[in-house]
Amino acid sequence: MDGTIRNNITQGLRVAIVLKRDQKTGKLTTGVVQNILTKSKTHPHGIKVRLKSGEIGRVKEILCDTTS
Repeated sequence: MDGTIRNNITQGLRVAIVLKRDQKTGKLTTGVVQNILTKSKTHPHGIKVRLKSGEIGRVKEILCDTTS
């Protein structure tokens, strides 16, 4: 699924995000979505989320749903 579309992302979804400090290298961090921070329906660089670990970044990959 596409990480640039807000409707594709829900709380509890396992995702790979790029943190602000890792934008130049493109290093991905994986985790579970706690909150969706982007208010618009889409964002060209990925929807901004907060992971349960507290890290904030933009979704680059949607890995799987941990709620089911």
